[in-house]
Amino acid sequence: MAITYEFVKTCKQTGARLGRVHTPHGSFDTPTFMPVGTLATVKTMSPEELQEMNANIILSNTYHLWLRPGEDIIEEAGGLHKFMNWDGAILTDSGGFQVFSLSDLRQIEEEGVHFRNHISGEKLFLSPEKAMHIQNALGSDIMMAFDECPPYPAEYEYLKKSVERTSRWAERCLAAHKNPDKQGLFGIVQGGEYEELRRQSAEDLISLDFPGYAIGGLSVGEPKDVMNRVLDFTAPMLPENKPRYLMGVGSPDSLIDGSIRGIDMFDCVLPTRIARNGTCMTSNGRLVVRNAKFSRDFRPIDENCDCYTCRNYSRAYIRHLVKNNETFGFRLTTYHNLYFLLKLMEHVRQAIREDRLGDFREEFFEQYGFNKPNAKNF
Repeated sequence: MAITYEFVKTCKQTGARLGRVHTPHGSFDTPTFMPVGTLATVKTMSPEELQEMNANIILSNTYHLWLRPGEDIIEEAGGLHKFMNWDGAILTDSGGFQVFSLSDLRQIEEEGVHFRNHISGEKLFLSPEKAMHIQNALGSDIMMAFDECPPYPAEYEYLKKSVERTSRWAERCLAAHKNPDKQGLFGIVQGGEYEELRRQSAEDLISLDFPGYAIGGLSVGEPKDVMNRVLDFTAPMLPENKPRYLMGVGSPDSLIDGSIRGIDMFDCVLPTRIARNGTCMTSNGRLVVRNAKFSRDFRPIDENCDCYTCRNYSRAYIRHLVKNNETFGFRLTTYHNLYFLLKLMEHVRQAIREDRLGDFREEFFEQYGFNKPNAKNF
């Protein structure tokens, strides 16, 4: 298999697991957070900067790269790694989430989905076979099966039909995948908040023997307690000898809570998106650096952080840049937020090694402010 999972240990205090995923472009320790590079770039960051902060795997988007510049151009360039000058691992999603979230005009049928280009309005069609063709051309290390991403909330009967369709599409994805020796294909477990449907989806996909499994349909508007409840019964359904990936999750509390529930991989646009609004993650909670109270604050964003931004620049200077829409300001806040989450996951892994992830969670939540009434999250 192109992708293999190496189990290292289980945290005695929480049951969280420490592991290592091996890919054709290097290995990475888990649990881990994957920065998102939608259009073959993590916004405002260079590949060298991502390497500096120990990002070993990033995510790119099949749907957006299909539209611009086109998978044929990327394939001609030698694949996504060469095209963007990134020699670490790359995961590409299937495009399913974008089809269902960006287009109001879509028609789902057994063959695939008809929808409109969110940029030009052009009529498009995406099927399991097309999603595999695009990802094979991109040359990512980890590909995702094409699934239906249902809205939240959704009725049981609708979700049941959706899960069955996603399972049939998963079989078609496997049949259409042309490069299994060099690219691993993950299945996506759906089923909303219904344990019975999650079990049906997991059993269907496990029978197809994917090298890894994602949990989809979460972080789509449901409360945090619902997400954790679904993870409580879904993660144990998945094979222990393969990676488990929770899609679209990137807030600090959810990274810790997901790790405790046995998740290995996470991704989200959150740290880069909020950075462009001047919002920073710090060890003491959320900090909106563009606020007027920081105009004469010459401390770093986070006095407990040793990232490039915090070693060199003050809140006052970064506020000045962000308020004036200077790109360098967005680069500095983005660097800090990504570094913060990657460092957080290093701490999570160390806590698992030392069998104290539960204690670490309590300490982090207390310092971050998650335990306070009406605490502000992202």
